[in-house]
Parts: sequence; structure tokens; C-alpha cells
Amino acid sequence: MSLNPLRVIKTEFFAIERDAAQQRALAPNDDWRPLIALLVTVVVLLAIHYLKFFVVFESLIQAWLGQEGYLELRRHQYFALFAELWWGLCHFFGYVVIPVLVIKYLFKERVRDYGVAWNQVGRYLPWCIVIALLVVSFAYFASYRSDFLNHYPFYSLAQRSVLDLLLWECIYIAQFVFLEFFFRGFLLHSCHRRFGATALFIMVVPYVMIHFSKPWLEASGALLFGLVLGIIALRSRSIWGGVLVHSSVALSMDVMALVQTGRLPSNWLP
Repeated sequence: MSLNPLRVIKTEFFAIERDAAQQRALAPNDDWRPLIALLVTVVVLLAIHYLKFFVVFESLIQAWLGQEGYLELRRHQYFALFAELWWGLCHFFGYVVIPVLVIKYLFKERVRDYGVAWNQVGRYLPWCIVIALLVVSFAYFASYRSDFLNHYPFYSLAQRSVLDLLLWECIYIAQFVFLEFFFRGFLLHSCHRRFGATALFIMVVPYVMIHFSKPWLEASGALLFGLVLGIIALRSRSIWGGVLVHSSVALSMDVMALVQTGRLPSNWLP
């Protein structure tokens, strides 16, 4: 595959339109999947936004274990990580469980057809590598900014030990798998047949909006980043290129923030 970005715009973008036209010719015109997918997107993003916070986790633990049980759990050395696990589970149920139920029982289609299979990712690995290197380079320069250093990593005890950092990164990277399935799998593929390449822009609007709490440079870059990963997802028929890019970038951003502030852990256990 050529690494010329003009080729992506000229060839890949219009190939997406041709693929959608072929699908429309073989399928009924009354495709109601985009309506369902967009309604699900609204509900899921609202639910995740209001349920993922520590205060909700804290309230649920108090209701489940009572005040004494809550105070005992609070003293556990990994209590803060449990809260991050709650954050990850909220994304899992919103980004994976709900879309899978919709695909299987409303759309009556196979989940693997929504980008879960590996398919043709190998053809697009050069682009994934280039994108990852570009974003990691950008993150390196951004890591000198105070807003970046104050934002990453999300888990406040990541610097406590290597084990803390590894456990956190497992949760963090899993969240990107969930995210890619939701945006570049479920939402994008639901809209592609009906709207062709326009589905890329339908997908990227909510994708950019979930970055509004991030540093402004990262939120702005999510527009181009989301569109390019969307093209790769549609042309490769797989989310795994985006997962590889997102995971490598996320890991490097956390490590760079810890290195820049002298907080990279050296001891293996807390």
C-alpha cells in the first residue's frame, strides 16, 4: 500500500463510496440501522459520561457493602485502582455489550462483520505505523506542556510501582479496544451502507466530542486522527489497526508524562 496521503484521499475515500453503492444495490433501500445506531450512541455516551466517575463508584460501594464495608475497602492499597476498573467496566458495557446486543438481536447480523475480524489489516499496517509514529512524536513535544503532564496518566498511583503501572495500562488499553469497536466498528459500519463516505464524518463528530475534557491539542487532533482511522477501518474491514495505533500512543503518552516529571516507577511492588 502506498504511503502517499494523496492516494488515500483519492483512492481509498472513493473506494469507500463504491463499496457502499455495491452494498445498497444488494440490500433493501429502507436501511434503518443508522437511526438505531445513532440513538444507541446518544444513550451510551450519556450513560458513560455520568456513570464513570469515582463518586458513582463510591456511592455504589457504600450501598452494596454498607458504611463499614466501604471504609474497610477504602483502606485497601488498590482501592484507587478498583475505581479505575469501574471506569473501564462502564466503557465495556457501553461500548461493547450494548452494541453487541443491538447487532445480534435488532440488526440480526454477525458481530464479526462489524470490524472484529482481522481481515485486511495487514495491507494497512504501514499506515498504522506511520500514524502511530507521528502521534507519538507529537505527544513527545506536548509532554513539555503543563496541561499534558497534569492530565496523564489518569491513574494517580501509576508512579507507585511497576505493577500499578502495568495493571493500569491493562485497563487503559482495554478501554481503547472497546472504543474502537464502538466508533470504528458498530457506529461506522452501521452508517456506511446508507451514507457511504459521509459515515466517516457522522462517526467522527461524537468521537471528537468525547475528547473535550482532554488538552485542546489532543482534542483538535482527534478530528484528523478519527477520520484516518475510520478510513482504515472501512477499507480493512477491521478495528484492529486502530487498536494498535491507539494502544501504542496511549502507552507512550503515559510513560512520557511519568518520565518528564521524574515519576517513572523503579520498584516492582507498592
